[in-house]
Amino acid sequence: MSFPDRMLGITVMPEYLQVEGAEAVLDNLQHRAGATAIATSPYVLAQAAEGEGGREPPIDGGAGAVRLLDRPLWGRRALWVRTAPAFVPDRALYRGLRYQPAEPDALTAAEGPRLAAAIAAAKRRGLAVHLQVQAAIPPGYRVQFGGPLPEDRPRLPDGSEVPGRVDLNASLAADAVLDYQRALLRDLARAYPMVDAIRLDWPEYPPYAFRSLFFDFSAPACDLARRLGFDLDAMRRDAQAVLDDATSGAAARALVAAMAGGATQAALRLFAARPGLLELARFKAAVTTRYLAAMAETLAEASLGRIALIPQAFPPPFSFASGFDFAAVAKLVPAMGVKFYTMHWPMMLWEWAGALGAAEDPAVLAALAGALDLVDGPIDPARFRYPEPEEAHPVGLAAQARKIAAARAAAGATPVLAYAHAYGPLADVAARFRTAWTASGGRVFVNRYGYLSNDKLDAIGQIGRLPGGHA
Repeated sequence: MSFPDRMLGITVMPEYLQVEGAEAVLDNLQHRAGATAIATSPYVLAQAAEGEGGREPPIDGGAGAVRLLDRPLWGRRALWVRTAPAFVPDRALYRGLRYQPAEPDALTAAEGPRLAAAIAAAKRRGLAVHLQVQAAIPPGYRVQFGGPLPEDRPRLPDGSEVPGRVDLNASLAADAVLDYQRALLRDLARAYPMVDAIRLDWPEYPPYAFRSLFFDFSAPACDLARRLGFDLDAMRRDAQAVLDDATSGAAARALVAAMAGGATQAALRLFAARPGLLELARFKAAVTTRYLAAMAETLAEASLGRIALIPQAFPPPFSFASGFDFAAVAKLVPAMGVKFYTMHWPMMLWEWAGALGAAEDPAVLAALAGALDLVDGPIDPARFRYPEPEEAHPVGLAAQARKIAAARAAAGATPVLAYAHAYGPLADVAARFRTAWTASGGRVFVNRYGYLSNDKLDAIGQIGRLPGGHA
């Protein structure tokens, strides 16, 4: 399946198609931003009472409560919402499965047809249409609504969970989750046969929390590790040792000392001392690749090869910890997305430093920023938190370009789309988009329309029309 040389896409959540109207939204995307593609999701949304359902914009593990929408919904820049599927699931596809699709209701009947009509309208205009769902959060339509049962959740070496996670992902080794996701892809191919791609969000172990780096020792994962021949004892021993060192403060001191020789030397020293960690990284990559192979096979069969599967994941080096192997996945799919949601990264850095017992230690923050390649120069520790709506994100533009280059190098001939984020002030959003546009060779999706004022849409359009987007 071939992929366009140039793609300027914008993710539009269904609520904006409901509130602003599909034709008005599509006019904005094409005439202001010069978009050639859109992405949306198979749900519809309604307002809810304060504190019920989920907050829009999302809370992001509690830190994202500062976020406000640029484009109001029902006249509000922050509100509580509930969702329903935009389509009527085919129950026969899920018969006998542990997980079942969300029940359609009156909201589905009243608003669901709007999504299908918007997709048809976009196709008439010549736009590519991608449909985004969650990779491992049943029922999977939207990240804030769903989640796995306890037996299918990822676990730490001692069998415990990480509470309050941003992602709510299941263990990718859980057959019940894999079976549900295969049924969902078949259902979406039936309900929306006109879409060009289905995007799987977080087909990995998202590393928002430091302790999440040491997943996955759930029962399904341990069973799979044994079947695949991984050294489960070494993985468990060395992962638990690092967690113990984090509790004692030894890990923070070791990190600062190791980073004095640079990130490469620090990594080599770590894996020499704790080889089970490298085994764990290899195992997570095997689990993720196995999962995506099943997804790719299912969607190809269900759509007769018409609908592309596009996984979207964290960029390097986060992807090493999350288990997303760009080189291995490149053999399975026609394209991949790499996410540059840069408001999350300083929040993550602060959380990781806190887990090491050193949230206020500039030396630890600097060592983490260097290890993760987040900045282009010295860091300001006070800025490493979730940015306010009008604050530029404290992440280096050159660092972002390096991450895109690393993903592209690993993916080889398989196209890599950079997913830039629209949250933040105009100048910062434009600079991050320009970086993504150039470094990706002119393949960018912007997330998401709710943060795109008309001025931001115009800025994206001006940059996207400039030469040089095909590096």
